[in-house]
Amino acid sequence: MTWQNGSDRRTNNIWKDLKYFTPSILLDVNYTYSFNNPNDNTVVGSTALARNNEVQLSALHFGGDFYYKGARARIMTQLGTRSQVVPRNDFSPYRGQYQLANVYRYLSEAYAGYHINKWYGINIDAGLFMSYIGLNSFYQAENWEYQASFTSDNTPWFFNGVRIQIHPTKHLKIEPWIINGWQSYGKFNSMPGIGGNITWTPNTNLKLLTNNYYGTDAAGIPDRKRFHSDNSLLVRYYNKPKSNGITKMAFSLTGDLGFEKGGGVNGFKDGDSIQGPAQYFASAMFYNRIWFAKNKCAWTIGGGIMTNPGRYLVLYPTGQASPLPNPNNPTQTEGAFPFTANAGDKFSGWDCSTNFDYMPNQSITFRLEFVYRNSSAPYFAGRGGVTSQTGYSTTALNPNWRPDLVKSESRLILAMLFRL
Repeated sequence: MTWQNGSDRRTNNIWKDLKYFTPSILLDVNYTYSFNNPNDNTVVGSTALARNNEVQLSALHFGGDFYYKGARARIMTQLGTRSQVVPRNDFSPYRGQYQLANVYRYLSEAYAGYHINKWYGINIDAGLFMSYIGLNSFYQAENWEYQASFTSDNTPWFFNGVRIQIHPTKHLKIEPWIINGWQSYGKFNSMPGIGGNITWTPNTNLKLLTNNYYGTDAAGIPDRKRFHSDNSLLVRYYNKPKSNGITKMAFSLTGDLGFEKGGGVNGFKDGDSIQGPAQYFASAMFYNRIWFAKNKCAWTIGGGIMTNPGRYLVLYPTGQASPLPNPNNPTQTEGAFPFTANAGDKFSGWDCSTNFDYMPNQSITFRLEFVYRNSSAPYFAGRGGVTSQTGYSTTALNPNWRPDLVKSESRLILAMLFRL
């Protein structure tokens, strides 16, 4: 199943002869150019990118899998800009003490568990693990595209809690979760988040999966409940591995639907003054990929759409106000905040991208990608940036200065993705 979007493309592992530990090393370096050319070089609305017009180390992960007589553990570090970009969207560390964002920031995965030899395997794990809601993998080397569409970029990358992976057959996985919350290190309210994944792969050309979640993830609003359903179909519709031309073709289709209700918001339709306005998330994305030159090259094209009234799953523009005013909050700055996330605020967007991959071997990918993104409200960083009038955070803000937000952006991404 190495052809799948969001999956490891390697067909063999050089560490396979090690008995108790399988190492893993991933390195993600990129250069991205925004045609908006913001003066502070800051990327807005992305969990993959952080800086414009600079070579950046987006991610360095190293660690691996340990196993001994059924006992198992996986530890992967998280260094580079993603250690800042992803945790900044979690507000749960502001409840209580001990700075959870700093405690967990440099780990992408850290869990221990036990494997039971029942059916085709049962794994019980506890700790920090990947969510895979939104199809895309947290590790860019596993994705067909670099800049994720709105569907993936605005849904979780990690969970903190307990999961049970049940494989009753070799084609079916059932995976319940009991977790702290929606991409949160801690809990926002009293109840944990609950959910799960069901993945069915009837053959090597088809994969169907559904992820569903229920929790209370609005800080200080325990009456507000969230439900989210994420569903994907992956099909490999052409496979000629010995061809000198096109070797395989496949597509992925993902659709998400969710809502929040209670505590002043009303799900899919506007209510009265007590029930509040609609607050829901509806999105879809589609990608098609063609491999050729003996699988050493690939071309991907696709995109997606999203509507999110209430903006409850919109990534806040860097430096903008958040629902939790806090002097230590990295998503907040001084001055006026033109971008809000109040109940009733409308937001929709669409994006498209295309890329070319050169993969001389299974450990390295060179990717050139063009991305266009568009939103219904000013959202992306414009020429004036989102930091200050000079672009530097050390500059005292002019009282008349406003972050320069615009409704669209085009960008080029050049990335080198290494995996061993």
